[in-house]
Amino acid sequence: MASQLVSISSTLLYAAFILYLVAMLPLATSIKSKSNKPAKIAITMVVIGFILQISYFILRWIAQGHAPVSNMYEFITMFAIMIIAGYLITYFYFKTRLLGLFALPVSMLLMAYGSMFSREVEPLIPALQSNWLAIHVITVTLAYGILSMSAVAGLIYLLKAVPSDEKSWRARFLEAIMAGIIIVITFIATTVLMQNVIGYQDDFLYQDKQGQNQIAEYHLPSLINFEGAVPVEHVGENNYEEADHFHSGVNLPPLIDSQKLNTVLWSFLLGLIVYGIIRLILRKRIIAVLKPWSNKADLNLMDEIGYRSVIIGFPIFALGGIFFASIWAQIAWSRFWGWDPKETWAFITFMFYTVFLHLRLNRGYEGEKSAWLAIIGFLLILFNLIAINLLVAGLHSYA
Repeated sequence: MASQLVSISSTLLYAAFILYLVAMLPLATSIKSKSNKPAKIAITMVVIGFILQISYFILRWIAQGHAPVSNMYEFITMFAIMIIAGYLITYFYFKTRLLGLFALPVSMLLMAYGSMFSREVEPLIPALQSNWLAIHVITVTLAYGILSMSAVAGLIYLLKAVPSDEKSWRARFLEAIMAGIIIVITFIATTVLMQNVIGYQDDFLYQDKQGQNQIAEYHLPSLINFEGAVPVEHVGENNYEEADHFHSGVNLPPLIDSQKLNTVLWSFLLGLIVYGIIRLILRKRIIAVLKPWSNKADLNLMDEIGYRSVIIGFPIFALGGIFFASIWAQIAWSRFWGWDPKETWAFITFMFYTVFLHLRLNRGYEGEKSAWLAIIGFLLILFNLIAINLLVAGLHSYA
């Protein structure tokens, strides 16, 4: 019964992904259409997709007996759900369609990224066996979803306000953000292609920081590896024998997850190549291609959405990411704070949005300055999600 519920929940999540993908067409049409019909169709599809996502969450919770927020797949999927929640809240309050053209792709990218991780239902480790886990993670992802809307509004603001042919730092930095998005898409596509389609795999035996033998599965040729790693081949059950795999010879201590860093490095290199090819084909900046979609944006409205999203999202993050997290840390590890890498970055994120509001309220950082700050804040969130979770070993390595 449990396995059937998990299978159904995965199907619902996939159906939501397809709905969002199809909804992009009427949503894009509605931006330049005088009729309200395309917008109604698009929003209806998004609402149905969101209901499917919530149904996934409920069914998986019933199947495994605890909130589905305990591993990377579940955490990232929850983040994707909350971005849609943030978009729907923003849409029904401000009645703006444009945010969906940027919010939906971000949510779909997160869903695709989350699908790269194990979706198996596993028992909770002792540190996660607490109701505070669900409270902490759900609150944090809700805050992330709302704060993401500030970044989306900020990006739309900048696309309209910054001339695409301008030779300035702001135009170059905005184009660099577009390049980063392409790198992330390449990261997801490369991993899915090599792991699930081509089936490339090289195994390496290494010792983790506790001195325990572990097997690292590489789905891309090894440019970076663990210190003392030995190439091996699986010969049945838990048995391995030495083999001959490609390895550049660059080794890092087990504090860094070299396996995932290797994937990030490959994706970065390939992403830059893809970006270069796109620029050669278009013969202009990517922001110049996207700029027509932002022409109808109301800059004052985008600024208002960006500010209000932070006003709402920041205290929710403070509750979930600092206060509730500290309570859970006390229960799990007998201390409220330990400067674990993820705790440290949560504090950095908290302080950044504190400074954001200070500059906004007391220093007059409105409009373009506020938009840049909103985007930087979202980059901090993504860095916490990808780099801190994947590349740095810590107490939150399972998240």
